[in-house]
Amino acid sequence: MQGGKVWSVDDIGWGRLDPRRVDSDLLKVVKAAAMVERNAADYTLYLGRVFRDDPEFVALLGQWRDDEIRHGDTLGRYAELADPGYDFAARCRRFADGYRIPVEAEVSVRGSATGELLARCIVETGTSSFYSAVRDSSREPLLREICHRIAGDEFRHYKLFYDAMRRTQDRDRLPLWRRVLVVVRRIRESDDDELAYAWHAANEPDDMAYDRMRCNAAYGSRAYALYGKVHAERAASMVVKAVGLDPKGWLGRRARDFAWGKMRQRAGSLRPS
Repeated sequence: MQGGKVWSVDDIGWGRLDPRRVDSDLLKVVKAAAMVERNAADYTLYLGRVFRDDPEFVALLGQWRDDEIRHGDTLGRYAELADPGYDFAARCRRFADGYRIPVEAEVSVRGSATGELLARCIVETGTSSFYSAVRDSSREPLLREICHRIAGDEFRHYKLFYDAMRRTQDRDRLPLWRRVLVVVRRIRESDDDELAYAWHAANEPDDMAYDRMRCNAAYGSRAYALYGKVHAERAASMVVKAVGLDPKGWLGRRARDFAWGKMRQRAGSLRPS
């Protein structure tokens, strides 16, 4: 996609798995992430409707969907290798049975094409920084390789949506305050049911009832703790750029400082007492 070589599961060095270096908490985070990645096909239906008048972009969305599904399948296969007895397909069915992305809308829920693409930039910022953080936190060589590949894909996905957004912004002329509002709302949505339910479906016993607060805390306390300063600052720069401001300017520097402080605060607030 967009200049990046497409890799397959066969390109992964599966024999590199070192069971002694598998971190059980990190593996739980990876299992939840695999659920969300594998669920991208539904979201592509929604985006296809929103951008139905741009067939060239819709074709690129098909490539994006294939990447996301491959990410989920690769992480799922890793989870089964690292945790013999784990049934990724069964857990995916559990997730799909309990959580559905709303795909019926014919127009963007963000109010404009630019707002929709900006929201996608924020998501891809989060995923590229997340997989970079997992890679850098893990001592297990196979997981590091997989996450390095996925992080590269997610950065290219950011560029895909960013370039498309620049084209639609020429038409929509979305003012800065509206763009900032889209960003704030999308960041707040990171605490919605998708990741929390993914944690539940991937990690909790079949007879345990879903509790959003419990699952959000279980996932977030582990995921946020993975981030280093470099990951938070890089993510903040990508967000500032997506909004349309200079990441190297005064506001960009303040955003990086804020992101790192917020990341540490979130990790601490969600940590079990």
